[in-house]
Amino acid sequence: MPELLPRRRLDQPRTEGRFRLSLDPEAFGRFSERLARFLGTGKFLFGQTLLVLVWILLNLFAVALRWDPYPFILLNLAFSTQAAYAAPLILLAQNRQDDRDRVSLEEDRARAAQTKADTEYLARELAALRIAVGEVATRDYLRSELERVFRERKRPAKEGKDGKEGKEGKDAAKEPKDAKEPKDGKDLPDLRELKDDVPSS
Repeated sequence: MPELLPRRRLDQPRTEGRFRLSLDPEAFGRFSERLARFLGTGKFLFGQTLLVLVWILLNLFAVALRWDPYPFILLNLAFSTQAAYAAPLILLAQNRQDDRDRVSLEEDRARAAQTKADTEYLARELAALRIAVGEVATRDYLRSELERVFRERKRPAKEGKDGKEGKEGKDAAKEPKDAKEPKDGKDLPDLRELKDDVPSS
């Protein structure tokens, strides 16, 4: 069996040809955009006007150099050829620009939709956090509750102290009254003894 040639071996990847012609599909589009951009500049208009004036003057006054006599058919043919190629090139550049604008617009819409979704998500999260924070005891609320409990615990002790002092004051006020007015008659002197001590007249 004959041995396969190196270029026909199946166990090696196929290599590209050395003189393979490769064309960039975007090269012509970029060229048309550059040409359309140049055709719309003042430099091109000034150069074209100068060329037309020189062309006409030479063909009118330079008899020896007259290559396009009046009515300047060759000049008209050149302008027609220029217009025939310039119009499609300008349209191609506009189409490419429209494609870029459409892609940019779609990206802007996608970005705006993503931004809107993110904003709505953040709004929902903020609302949930506000509700959760409303249910959680804050520092001011804890301070007010602690002060209220402290006042409630301090109030009974103060009332008990005031009640004890009031009771002692009442007892002290009652003692002189009891000394003046004895409740029973045991402390009163005997009237018969007083009668015997009185001298008779």
